[in-house]
Amino acid sequence: MNTKMLIDGKLADGAGQLDVVNPATGKVMATVARADEAQIDAAVAAARAAQPAWAALSWDERGAVLTRFGDAVEANREAIAALLTAEQGKPLNQAMGETAVGIHHVRHIAAQRVGVTVVKETNKTRILEHRTPLGVVAAIVPWNFPVMIALQKIAPALMAGNTVVLKPAPTTPLCALMLAELAADIFPAGVLNVVIDNNDLGSHLTSHPDVAKVSFTGSTGTGRKVMGAGAGTLKRITLELGGNDAAIILDDVNPREIAPKIFFGAMINAGQVCLAIKRVYAPAKIYDELCDELARLAREAAVGDGAEPGTLIGPVQNRQQFEKLHGFLEDAHASGTVLAGGNAVEGGGYFIEPTIVRDIPDSARLVREEQFGPILPVLSYEDIDDAIARANDSEFGLGGTIWTNDIDRGIEVAMKIDTGTVWVNKHLDLPLDVPFGGSKQSGIGREQGEEGLLAFTQAHVVNVALA
Repeated sequence: MNTKMLIDGKLADGAGQLDVVNPATGKVMATVARADEAQIDAAVAAARAAQPAWAALSWDERGAVLTRFGDAVEANREAIAALLTAEQGKPLNQAMGETAVGIHHVRHIAAQRVGVTVVKETNKTRILEHRTPLGVVAAIVPWNFPVMIALQKIAPALMAGNTVVLKPAPTTPLCALMLAELAADIFPAGVLNVVIDNNDLGSHLTSHPDVAKVSFTGSTGTGRKVMGAGAGTLKRITLELGGNDAAIILDDVNPREIAPKIFFGAMINAGQVCLAIKRVYAPAKIYDELCDELARLAREAAVGDGAEPGTLIGPVQNRQQFEKLHGFLEDAHASGTVLAGGNAVEGGGYFIEPTIVRDIPDSARLVREEQFGPILPVLSYEDIDDAIARANDSEFGLGGTIWTNDIDRGIEVAMKIDTGTVWVNKHLDLPLDVPFGGSKQSGIGREQGEEGLLAFTQAHVVNVALA
């Protein structure tokens, strides 16, 4: 297991050390290198020095190097997934899935190309647009999907000719360091750097004058700080932030058929998904039956160490989130009726029982805020327009789902939901050639698709007078 950072092509010890805790046990599983400001500066300097030569390569040449990196990740997929389960907590099958999606993303990006386009041409003028790299990109990754999101940021940034300083979350640095070890033998020195902090150097990186762009995924509160830190140099910013995604159930569905899909959409990765279902609005005539079915699924779900076969819901990732969820459980008991779960599991790990709550008001904290854990409020409605208005009454606008047997009606409702993405009769379907991102305080910019790749470039217009 690599415990060293990657700076200027070399695996480097840190100015300090950082303990990494296995959330299933609550015990330290590894100690890794931790940077200070000087090492952040060194990583940025290395990235800046390496960027011109990397950008001078053709798209095909950069794509070939990126493909080699994807192949190396694929060759180590099982080891990465096992490490991911140990440091993050998710069940091993979900860790394998996350790693596979990350590999697919690298390969997809490596095949993309952006050429020169003719914007306008007449007998007097020809106007061309081509895309140039921005420079050094700071890629900041959260702890819920530390492999997939790291690769999702590294691949387009490098493919577009930028260089990268990657900073994973301090509670999940191990997979990033394994990627660093693989990258050290593939990329030219300085093209990809990986640094570790203890949530104390983010502003130093994001405000650094030699960082041209920040790509950040995390909470809305931290996103505001990132945006503020980048304001001094007007950095390009992509923010993929929190969500409080609503599922609206229409009155033509069978609750027994729809309940497992809702439950999975809410409880995958122990509910620690920005696009997870965070609240459910169900019509009054099927409300009781849907609540009962969701409660049954919660009581039957196997909770435990993600490395154990059969585990459906692992621990939440870190103590801070575990303690935050205690507050949401208190709110659930005080504001609504808890049908299943409702407690933290005693022991060394950070386990929360999958919890279903009904008869809870829209004003409750569990409904207004993003819980980011396996606690799901279910609310009743009489009128679909009322449900739409309540779903939209949020500072967040990341995603949402509509469930119905009438596709046209589902699309009609989806068109009225104020979020970046709305699914109808599916959830968490994110094709790599389709951009996604949030509205309102759920983010700025788009990732994936051509739009996501172009976000790592500067538009350069050449306006020519013709004889």
